[in-house]
Amino acid sequence: MDIGHLVTMANQIGAFFKSYPDAEQAKKDIVMHIKRFWALNMRLQLIEHAQGSADGLEPLVKEAVLQHHALLA
Repeated sequence: MDIGHLVTMANQIGAFFKSYPDAEQAKKDIVMHIKRFWALNMRLQLIEHAQGSADGLEPLVKEAVLQHHALLA
């Protein structure tokens, strides 16, 4: 899948959870949502992108993916 589309979807998920008062819980919930609804190959692409340039990823989403990448793989 196109990484630009994955970034857009991940950022939309992040925008929802950004309103959580606890940033650590928001990061966990972002990752758990992605794990539940995305195919493994999509999750692996997102991890690779976050570990690389991370172009376009919102900071909260990037932090979530990097901090909890083991849950996504």
